[in-house]
Amino acid sequence: MIVGVCTLKINIYESNSLKDKRHIVKSIIGKIQSRFNVSIAEVGLNDTWRASIIGFACVTNDTNHANQIISNVLNFIDGDSRIEIVDYNIEIM
Repeated sequence: MIVGVCTLKINIYESNSLKDKRHIVKSIIGKIQSRFNVSIAEVGLNDTWRASIIGFACVTNDTNHANQIISNVLNFIDGDSRIEIVDYNIEIM
């Protein structure tokens, strides 16, 4: 069993309140859950208006498949114009 884990820090430019931030983050999380078979959640900076830390994980039987899934999710998030990925960390276990 191979587990791929990724945490990423994002800046949210269109956020002027926590309500705006939560709306954008929940939208992104919902889209990722519907398109990719990963577990995803906001895991940090919950009380900051313009930044968030999101974590997601996938379980598979192939390291290449785990890398491909993580790469696809990162590309999808990077394509969203409302946010910018500041930093990310990938672990394959």
